[in-house]
Amino acid sequence: MKFRKLYWVTEVLGDNGRSQVGGVYTSIHDLLERGLHWTGDQELQAGFRVTLVKLDSDKAPLGRWVSPDFAGMHDALQEYVATDEFNAQDCDLLLENLAKFAQAS
Repeated sequence: MKFRKLYWVTEVLGDNGRSQVGGVYTSIHDLLERGLHWTGDQELQAGFRVTLVKLDSDKAPLGRWVSPDFAGMHDALQEYVATDEFNAQDCDLLLENLAKFAQAS
């Protein structure tokens, strides 16, 4: 099993600038299986944010994308496909599922 150095963080966002972490996931598969959900708080349904972070790092996130279009995510993930951290099919699946999730909201 590969030790994961990159983690996905999901957050739900409110109109008032408030956010709440929904979860932290070690793989695209885990994010898709368990991470695409809203909290029960109606005030936190203005947006959904996905952030890619490096484990044990005090540096800025590697990427941060917000619904409804998660702009720039496809291009940003190509760096990690090139280094085999993620595969292209999983990234495509992630983008498809995020788009469906955002449209259903």
